[in-house]
Amino acid sequence: MHMSFSVAVAGATGYAGGEVLRLLAAHPELEPTALCAGSSTGLLGEHQPHLREYAHMELSPTEPEILAEADIAVLGLPHGASADVTAAILDINPEAVVVDLGADHRLVDGEDWRAFYGTEPAEPWAYGMPELIRADGPSQREILAGARRIAAPGCNASAVTFAAQPAVAAGIAACEADKGIVAALAVGYSGAGKGMKPHLMAAEAFGSAAPYAVGGTHRHIPEIAQNLRAAGGATRTLSFTPILVPMSRGILAAVSIPAAPGVTEAEVAQAYESSYAAEPFVRLAATPPATATVAGANSALVWAGLDRDGERITAICAIDNLVKGTAGAAIQSLNLALGLPEATGLTTIGVAP
Repeated sequence: MHMSFSVAVAGATGYAGGEVLRLLAAHPELEPTALCAGSSTGLLGEHQPHLREYAHMELSPTEPEILAEADIAVLGLPHGASADVTAAILDINPEAVVVDLGADHRLVDGEDWRAFYGTEPAEPWAYGMPELIRADGPSQREILAGARRIAAPGCNASAVTFAAQPAVAAGIAACEADKGIVAALAVGYSGAGKGMKPHLMAAEAFGSAAPYAVGGTHRHIPEIAQNLRAAGGATRTLSFTPILVPMSRGILAAVSIPAAPGVTEAEVAQAYESSYAAEPFVRLAATPPATATVAGANSALVWAGLDRDGERITAICAIDNLVKGTAGAAIQSLNLALGLPEATGLTTIGVAP
């Protein structure tokens, strides 16, 4: 039986909320019926002129009563805000499916949340990365099937996870507890959101690369470590350095993984091929990928090879931070939760040049 679902989007004028709407325009089963924003008012087209399909829709306040009218509520809210909003939505509409684009429900360990966010943790939800490798228990797709609460992944965490998890799961990574993996990421400015901050101005960004959240302070670190533990690794922390570069969207993650003694190039290739051969949205690249090849696509391109000295595995992952890193992953997971074909409304075709 053909069935469509209504969707309310909170944070519709932001980058992540806008990307959800861009993807929904091509989805045959999901229809936006309410668009909410914090301080923005008027028509959506005044704030997101590229979303012409929905330009006529009026922005509403971010109120649970409005969000609860839809079958699905997608929350693009500041960290720490979604738990209270979700509780209010469910009081009104207990059958609603809620997808959180923020970090509130990603972490299983409450101490990780307290350490990196400094507040009390919320309940962990089904993690919205269908390709997450799990060494034990049900697969991530099985966890997402029928889920009513979905926590979309962090964009940086997605890129590093896709790069590192095959080596960890195959046992070819020599990751002792609390050390081993080193990740450096080139990140587009849309990952920082639309907030008006001096260091995000064009005059500051053009012609410059700027590291941020250095020295083990970035909030995606415990999420990455959680993912790699799920894949069978012992890692709780890692060296992780994101660098803002002058591009609007995209993440290129270069991940250096200590290789187990005696690992061969063939074993590295086999680990990555066996992990991703059947994946529709995570593909192996013949050469190290570039962010331009995945712009606008719900794709992750991964390349991995054994370093010349045999001591480390270098893995490169390119994603569009707003698509596979956020909105695309959310819709992919939502498709599984609703019993729809996983690829519905999503494309692996990028935009070039």
